[in-house]
Amino acid sequence: MHEGWKTYKLEELTSLLGDGLHGTPKYTENGDYAFINGNNLINGKIVIKPDTKRVNHEQYLKYKKNLTDRTLLVSINGTIGNVAIYRGEQIMLGKSACYFNVKENVDKEFIKQVISSNYFLNYLEANFTGSVIKNVSLKSMREFPINLPPLQEQKAIASILSALDDKIELNLQMNKTLEDMAMALYKHWFVDFGPFQNGEFVDSELGMIPKGWEVKRLDSLVSFSNGYAFKSKQLLKNEEEDCLHVFKMGHIKKGGGLKPDGTKSWVRKSDCIGLSKYILKVGDILMSMTDMKDNMTILGHTALMNENEKYIVNQRVGLLRIKNNIKVGYPFIFILTNSYDYIERLRSQANSGVQVNLSTDAIKSSLVVTPTRDINEKFQNIALPYFEQINQNAIENQTLTTLRDTLLPKLISGEVRVKDIEQTIAQML
Repeated sequence: MHEGWKTYKLEELTSLLGDGLHGTPKYTENGDYAFINGNNLINGKIVIKPDTKRVNHEQYLKYKKNLTDRTLLVSINGTIGNVAIYRGEQIMLGKSACYFNVKENVDKEFIKQVISSNYFLNYLEANFTGSVIKNVSLKSMREFPINLPPLQEQKAIASILSALDDKIELNLQMNKTLEDMAMALYKHWFVDFGPFQNGEFVDSELGMIPKGWEVKRLDSLVSFSNGYAFKSKQLLKNEEEDCLHVFKMGHIKKGGGLKPDGTKSWVRKSDCIGLSKYILKVGDILMSMTDMKDNMTILGHTALMNENEKYIVNQRVGLLRIKNNIKVGYPFIFILTNSYDYIERLRSQANSGVQVNLSTDAIKSSLVVTPTRDINEKFQNIALPYFEQINQNAIENQTLTTLRDTLLPKLISGEVRVKDIEQTIAQML
């Protein structure tokens, strides 16, 4: 270890380390304080969701925790390892999150970077208890070992990693803006019929639509196939050379969208001979065909593939590929298949049970209001560049995330020094 570096337990670097309320407070509608747990810690921030329960000032004072501008929070029950910085939010902390206050002579951002790393997550996973609901004890948290360099180098390391985080966050914000723009345009044209209100409308199976438009089956616009049913013994838990990622339902976000850090599973390319039609390409649309009845969040929703020949699609995920001669492109189909009206119609065709399933026929025969070729082409010309930029940003984020996760353990161990990589990082950003 380099001169001036020393290994500490987390408790030695904090003035206080505790967890939230063990119990249930009295909730108050429209209370001033949000009652949060570990699932409210997202991407370094405390996210107060619309359905978050609230408490009044009296309850807050009764169970108040000593949260300060030096406070970091970590989820330790259920979902393990979510991290956030406390920024003065009016919250009451539940038991599935712990908090600790970083000492003044330690850089808070450096500690935040360490506990946001795979290094920390691997430590938590090695120390959790509970077979159904994971739980990490405060004792394990306090004993987490950290290699601490001198304060100046702590700040330099945190600055490098924070710059990567900032670029990732900027790309995420840009993508959100682009997605919102594409969806707003889709809604204005194809739901509200804004540009076509002065024209003639005719009745259809899906209500009044502009004259000249049609109601078509989805399979007249795309080819559809179910994913390939791999045998469990073919699936790998760790990536090897000459492998493909297996695309499963866990790669589809709630409400739609691609989750690249979803289910971790791989298959050897040697086991995929003759399966080229299942290997995914940019613009492929992946639909969840199964969900749980009591917690339905992804049934019918889709993700949009942004890389070529990296993934192969697994069973119970439907593969939609654009196939039509009227210029309907993947932006239209992706937004359509995540729209409220389409999802509701499609889900009404699902079977009923503990697991809810969509049949191939239900998906292929689902109805779509289809504009004329010239309108489709105009929409494609506007929306496609949005999605191409979204894809580019998403791939860049995967590269930056991998770089960050690779650099962090090397930086905090001293294997790589900040002075050796500053120029390279600056060129990337």
